[in-house]
Amino acid sequence: MYGRNELIARYIKLRTGKTRTRKQVSSHIQVLARKRVREYQTSIKAMNLDQASKDKALQTVANLSSAQIVSASVMKPQTPFSPPVRFWPSPMPGQAGHSQDIKPFAQPPYTTLPAPVPAPISKCYEPLPPPRPAAIAAPVWQDRTIASAKLRLLEYSAFMETQRERETFKHLFVHIGPSNPGYNDPVLESIDIRQIYDKFSEKKGGLKELYEKGPHNAFFLVKFWADLSSDTEEGSNAFYGVSSQYSGTENISISVSTKVCSFGKQVVEKVETEYARLEGGKYIFRIHRSPMCEYMINFIHKLKHLPEKYMMNSVLENFTILQVVSNRETQETLLCIAFVFEVSTSEHGAQYHVYRLVND
Repeated sequence: MYGRNELIARYIKLRTGKTRTRKQVSSHIQVLARKRVREYQTSIKAMNLDQASKDKALQTVANLSSAQIVSASVMKPQTPFSPPVRFWPSPMPGQAGHSQDIKPFAQPPYTTLPAPVPAPISKCYEPLPPPRPAAIAAPVWQDRTIASAKLRLLEYSAFMETQRERETFKHLFVHIGPSNPGYNDPVLESIDIRQIYDKFSEKKGGLKELYEKGPHNAFFLVKFWADLSSDTEEGSNAFYGVSSQYSGTENISISVSTKVCSFGKQVVEKVETEYARLEGGKYIFRIHRSPMCEYMINFIHKLKHLPEKYMMNSVLENFTILQVVSNRETQETLLCIAFVFEVSTSEHGAQYHVYRLVND
């Protein structure tokens, strides 16, 4: 979800209450690295090794990045220089490596088909182990996709449509599914929900209160890489919409609340109601071509006109959406999905990755 230095800054804030910027973290890492290099060089020179071995060890130290030097705490000066401990995993094939001061959410996007094995977020945000298998066989999609015991998200998309002559052009900003996981597919990684409370409204009805009320297996986080590379004309005839589809186990009516948050504060909310339709032995709920609110349309326009991608990502760092699907009659939470965003590269298009939210 986050860049290395952003993770460290957030960890410092959580543990000590002190605020540190990414640049301060980066600068301190470099200072620590220079100090540790001097210690390594002194220790290596004092070792009972031939000159060629010493030169090779010193050259290995010189080739390490600051982060690798600082994180390589398992290296002992009394032993020949061991391989560096990587602070970040190697980049995905075809992707550029990480810079010294990684921007927020700067993480290579995940492709949806086929889905690669996601890299660990970091030691601070280390994924928790998958849940223990239940005594009774769970549905194939349980813990492998966005689904609780009573409701499953089948598809979700935000898009823009334009009419030109007699043709309709559709551009997807974000898109989920449809997916059909199998038992051989890995279960979703887990993230501690307490680490993202500050990105969503903490007032009444916020993420924290919802999770405390439960059920806990209904909470998920989706990282979107949004595609803003549309070259279609944005005129008065452009339609901005959101479509979603769910599959449930009961013949009920659902309420879908979508809250847009800026800097962790709710700025706008949209509430919709949908009724079940029996199809193929399942209860299906469809919200088709729901008009996007003016706030979101203006936000997309302003975001697309920023000159650099890193500027877009800097804005998106403080922009989140919380979607809550509940039973309209009982108010029971059926699904709660937290959305965070980054801009996708034009060659990859809209992509996403899903995590389970837990509190362990």
